Amino acid sequence: MTTGLFIIAHEPLASSLRATALHAFPDSAGAIAAYDVPAGHDTERYLHDAEALIAAMPTVETLILTDVIGATPANLAAQLVKQGRRRALAGVNVPMVWRAHTNAHLSLDDLWTKARDGALAAVQPVVTPPPQNQAQKASAHASNDRHHQQ
Repeated sequence: MTTGLFIIAHEPLASSLRATALHAFPDSAGAIAAYDVPAGHDTERYLHDAEALIAAMPTVETLILTDVIGATPANLAAQLVKQGRRRALAGVNVPMVWRAHTNAHLSLDDLWTKARDGALAAVQPVVTPPPQNQAQKASAHASNDRHHQQ
Protein backbone atom coordinates (compact mmCIF):
# COMPACT_ATOMS: atom_id res chain seq x y z
CA MET A 1 0.00 0.00 0.00
CA THR A 2 1.19 3.52 -0.77
CA THR A 3 0.63 6.27 1.76
CA GLY A 4 -0.51 9.63 0.45
CA LEU A 5 1.25 12.85 1.38
CA PHE A 6 -0.76 15.89 2.35
CA ILE A 7 1.05 19.18 2.86
CA ILE A 8 -0.80 21.86 4.81
CA ALA A 9 1.04 25.12 5.43
CA HIS A 10 0.80 28.89 5.34
CA GLU A 11 -0.06 30.19 1.88
CA PRO A 12 1.80 29.68 -0.56
CA LEU A 13 4.24 27.23 1.07
CA ALA A 14 2.20 24.04 0.72
CA SER A 15 1.64 24.39 -3.03
CA SER A 16 5.27 25.45 -3.51
CA LEU A 17 6.52 22.33 -1.73
CA ARG A 18 4.16 20.19 -3.80
CA ALA A 19 5.44 21.83 -7.00
CA THR A 20 9.01 21.14 -5.89
CA ALA A 21 8.15 17.50 -5.24
CA LEU A 22 6.51 17.18 -8.66
CA HIS A 23 9.56 18.78 -10.26
CA ALA A 24 11.63 15.87 -8.94
CA PHE A 25 8.88 13.23 -9.28
CA PRO A 26 6.63 14.38 -12.14
CA ASP A 27 4.47 11.24 -12.15
CA SER A 28 3.35 11.68 -8.53
CA ALA A 29 0.55 14.22 -8.81
CA GLY A 30 -2.07 11.85 -7.38
CA ALA A 31 0.01 10.88 -4.36
CA ILE A 32 0.83 14.41 -3.11
CA ALA A 33 -1.82 16.98 -2.25
CA ALA A 34 -1.41 20.43 -0.78
CA TYR A 35 -3.53 23.00 0.97
CA ASP A 36 -2.37 26.58 1.39
CA VAL A 37 -3.99 28.00 4.51
CA PRO A 38 -4.95 31.60 3.74
CA ALA A 39 -4.73 34.45 6.18
CA GLY A 40 -7.94 34.66 8.13
CA HIS A 41 -9.92 32.97 10.85
CA ASP A 42 -12.36 30.65 9.07
CA THR A 43 -10.80 27.49 10.49
CA GLU A 44 -14.00 25.47 10.01
CA ARG A 45 -13.93 26.15 6.28
CA TYR A 46 -10.17 25.45 6.13
CA LEU A 47 -10.70 22.12 7.89
CA HIS A 48 -13.52 21.22 5.52
CA ASP A 49 -11.38 22.11 2.48
CA ALA A 50 -8.44 20.07 3.77
CA GLU A 51 -10.69 17.06 4.50
CA ALA A 52 -12.06 17.21 0.97
CA LEU A 53 -8.56 17.20 -0.52
CA ILE A 54 -7.50 14.21 1.58
CA ALA A 55 -10.71 12.35 0.71
CA ALA A 56 -9.98 12.85 -2.99
CA MET A 57 -6.58 11.16 -2.70
CA PRO A 58 -6.46 7.54 -3.93
CA THR A 59 -4.83 6.30 -0.71
CA VAL A 60 -6.02 4.79 2.57
CA GLU A 61 -3.30 6.21 4.82
CA THR A 62 -2.05 9.78 4.84
CA LEU A 63 1.08 11.43 6.19
CA ILE A 64 0.28 15.07 6.88
CA LEU A 65 3.22 17.47 6.72
CA THR A 66 2.85 20.98 8.14
CA ASP A 67 5.08 23.96 8.73
CA VAL A 68 5.04 25.56 12.19
CA ILE A 69 3.86 23.79 15.32
CA GLY A 70 1.25 25.87 17.14
CA ALA A 71 0.20 27.83 14.05
CA THR A 72 -3.13 27.44 12.26
CA PRO A 73 -1.94 24.85 9.68
CA ALA A 74 -0.49 22.63 12.42
CA ASN A 75 -3.63 23.06 14.51
CA LEU A 76 -5.66 21.94 11.50
CA ALA A 77 -3.30 18.98 11.02
CA ALA A 78 -3.95 18.00 14.64
CA GLN A 79 -7.67 17.92 13.83
CA LEU A 80 -7.10 15.97 10.60
CA VAL A 81 -5.22 13.15 12.34
CA LYS A 82 -8.21 12.45 14.56
CA GLN A 83 -9.95 10.83 11.58
CA GLY A 84 -8.80 7.89 9.55
CA ARG A 85 -5.34 6.39 9.31
CA ARG A 86 -3.24 9.53 9.49
CA ARG A 87 -0.15 10.89 11.21
CA ALA A 88 1.25 14.41 11.15
CA LEU A 89 4.71 15.93 11.31
CA ALA A 90 5.65 19.61 11.65
CA GLY A 91 8.72 21.41 10.31
CA VAL A 92 8.17 20.47 6.67
CA ASN A 93 11.02 21.10 4.26
CA VAL A 94 11.97 19.83 0.80
CA PRO A 95 14.11 16.90 2.03
CA MET A 96 11.24 15.79 4.29
CA VAL A 97 8.82 15.79 1.36
CA TRP A 98 11.24 13.95 -0.94
CA ARG A 99 12.11 11.36 1.73
CA ALA A 100 8.45 10.78 2.50
CA HIS A 101 7.55 10.40 -1.16
CA THR A 102 10.33 7.94 -1.94
CA ASN A 103 9.36 5.81 1.07
CA ALA A 104 5.56 5.99 0.68
CA HIS A 105 5.47 2.19 0.38
CA LEU A 106 6.38 1.81 4.08
CA SER A 107 3.93 1.57 6.95
CA LEU A 108 2.59 4.91 8.14
CA ASP A 109 4.68 4.77 11.33
CA ASP A 110 7.88 3.90 9.46
CA LEU A 111 7.16 6.58 6.88
CA TRP A 112 6.70 9.18 9.65
CA THR A 113 10.13 8.24 11.01
CA LYS A 114 11.81 8.35 7.57
CA ALA A 115 10.30 11.78 6.84
CA ARG A 116 11.42 13.15 10.21
CA ASP A 117 14.92 11.73 9.79
CA GLY A 118 15.17 13.17 6.28
CA ALA A 119 14.29 16.62 7.53
CA LEU A 120 16.75 16.47 10.42
CA ALA A 121 19.59 15.13 8.27
CA ALA A 122 19.10 18.01 5.84
CA VAL A 123 19.90 20.66 8.43
CA GLN A 124 23.58 21.20 7.73
CA PRO A 125 26.02 24.09 7.87
CA VAL A 126 26.79 25.62 4.50
CA VAL A 127 30.54 25.72 4.08
CA THR A 128 32.12 28.49 2.05
CA PRO A 129 34.14 26.96 -0.79
CA PRO A 130 37.77 28.02 -1.28
CA PRO A 131 38.38 30.76 -3.85
CA GLN A 132 38.47 29.49 -7.43
CA ASN A 133 41.76 31.28 -8.21
CA GLN A 134 43.68 30.12 -5.14
CA ALA A 135 46.57 28.67 -7.20
CA GLN A 136 47.02 31.96 -9.07
CA LYS A 137 47.27 33.93 -5.83
CA ALA A 138 49.92 31.59 -4.46
CA SER A 139 52.11 31.97 -7.55
CA ALA A 140 51.71 35.76 -7.45
CA HIS A 141 52.96 35.82 -3.85
CA ALA A 142 55.94 33.65 -4.69
CA SER A 143 57.14 36.05 -7.39
CA ASN A 144 56.93 39.08 -5.09
CA ASP A 145 60.22 39.14 -3.14
CA ARG A 146 59.02 41.86 -0.75
CA HIS A 147 55.88 39.96 0.30
CA HIS A 148 56.26 37.92 3.47
CA GLN A 149 53.50 35.64 4.70
CA GLN A 150 52.82 35.82 8.40
